[in-house]
Amino acid sequence: MAGDEVAQTLAAIGPRLRGVRERRGVTLVDISRATGISPSTLSRIETGRRKPTLEVVLQLAKEYGVALDELAGGAPVPAPVPADAPRSPAPHSFGDDKAVLPLTRYVGGMHAHKHVLPAVAEPPGRPSRQVSHEGYAWLCVLYGRLRLALGSQDLVLTAGDVIEFDTRIPHGVANAGSDGPVEYLIMFGPQGERLRLRTPPAAGRGTGATKAAE
Repeated sequence: MAGDEVAQTLAAIGPRLRGVRERRGVTLVDISRATGISPSTLSRIETGRRKPTLEVVLQLAKEYGVALDELAGGAPVPAPVPADAPRSPAPHSFGDDKAVLPLTRYVGGMHAHKHVLPAVAEPPGRPSRQVSHEGYAWLCVLYGRLRLALGSQDLVLTAGDVIEFDTRIPHGVANAGSDGPVEYLIMFGPQGERLRLRTPPAAGRGTGATKAAE
């Protein structure tokens, strides 16, 4: 494996560890107590600010009950199955809860992910599982209706809605509609980085127009 491939694999392990942990509804403190790894070290690994050692990856894989290939993204391709057989979870799927597709593969800086929540027969109430961690997030709904529990607030966002928030505030999501899945994008700054809105100058207000007015 080339150096670039190794770096990409290590960079992808952190978000996968975080996804597995959140799916199980446990905190960094819970995992720290079970493994002896400090919460700050676990947080830096999940956000890409620290490369995990093999010993740490083995500990966490055992604690979460997942294979190393799954964390490294190198699980073997399953054999073909009949068309009428039950469908297996999609790649990057975290159980029946949601699928997360990483859109960036570098260490540090802004992280981008696409999340897909499956369709539900009946929209659930306020999400019971909420998490909090260091960082800042920008969320954009692409399709469907998303219920976002953010601290004491309970919001329903639809396609085209955008919200940004401090991820130290407890937050959780659920599909708020019964007519299909919900898809949304997450831009996450693990160290509190925020998006910078840049807009082009209005028509007729460029340098030439300014000089003419003078």
